[in-house]
Amino acid sequence: MARTLADILDAAARGRFPAPDGGTTVVPQPSRRDAGVIAFTAHSVVFTDEDPQWVRGTLASLDCDELAAAMNPRFLSAFLARTGRTTDCVDLLTVAGSLPGDPPVELRELTDPDHPRVHSARKRRDDVRVWATDGGVLVLGRGVAGRWETAVEVDEDVRHRGLGRALATAARHLVPPGHWVWSQQAAGNARSVRAFQAAGYRPVGAEALLIAH
Repeated sequence: MARTLADILDAAARGRFPAPDGGTTVVPQPSRRDAGVIAFTAHSVVFTDEDPQWVRGTLASLDCDELAAAMNPRFLSAFLARTGRTTDCVDLLTVAGSLPGDPPVELRELTDPDHPRVHSARKRRDDVRVWATDGGVLVLGRGVAGRWETAVEVDEDVRHRGLGRALATAARHLVPPGHWVWSQQAAGNARSVRAFQAAGYRPVGAEALLIAH
């Protein structure tokens, strides 16, 4: 088993996952900002600077399927209470490799963007850059454990025309060659899930990020 979250994520991007043994791996936070849980198939990873014994003891106390314990609402609630953090939802975590050449949609980079998704991205990512096209916005930055992360926003009046897929694909052209680009989609956001999978992003697990105030 890799010993850092960055190692675990890189291995997962390459298709090498933690053993599906029903266990939980606890690793240190990669930064003060980022703590949370990633659930792979039959194995979870908790990244936190809290006492690993507290994590394991709390998981063991739950009356639930041990394969789901790290994403159980009672564990997440205890985790949030102990750390004083908040969270939004459990996301589907997806990843894709970089692509050569130009993006499939014309983009203009915004140097001083004023967009709700951009404000949210700057709270969770470093080195945020933003591009716009008619009807959409693409955000790219360095997120959990330094990984490249992207998010897209499509205006309601231009949906169902493939723009979300095109923007998600564009992010693969914008990351440095040989790097991975990650994205999270809320499980209930079926349109976003479809767009990213159509753009070649592979589901690797579920993720709950704990956000510091």
